[in-house]
Amino acid sequence: YIDTDAVPAATQAGSLEKKKKKPRLPVWDKDTFVINEKFESRMRKIKINNIQWKESKEERDKMVEGVSRDRLYLIDAVLVRIMKARKTILHQQLIPQVLEQVKVPAQPSDIKKRIESLIERDYMERDTNDRNRYKYLA
Repeated sequence: YIDTDAVPAATQAGSLEKKKKKPRLPVWDKDTFVINEKFESRMRKIKINNIQWKESKEERDKMVEGVSRDRLYLIDAVLVRIMKARKTILHQQLIPQVLEQVKVPAQPSDIKKRIESLIERDYMERDTNDRNRYKYLA
């Protein structure tokens, strides 16, 4: 089975000059390549370089959006884990603990948004007497 999407990159890599690493000629759709079945080498492995595809702005934006969404879920999970263990906690204590446990870059404003989201979804609530204290529900 040959992946037709990977063929242009593989054929372009195969058409590189050995020393200069510059493409001799561009590879077009109408170009044909033939496998040399008589090829022999004393080496056990033959390295075939792969050419990196340039990703489009849309692909990059889609990837960044997916990573951001995954980070939000991670922050939610860390918040719930801390709240489950502590039951009640002050805002000033919660933020540093979340930043310490989250291994990805996060801003306190992101964490605050996730806290508000968890409050809306009834995972936690603000204390009625102290607005800076959160209580774990569930």
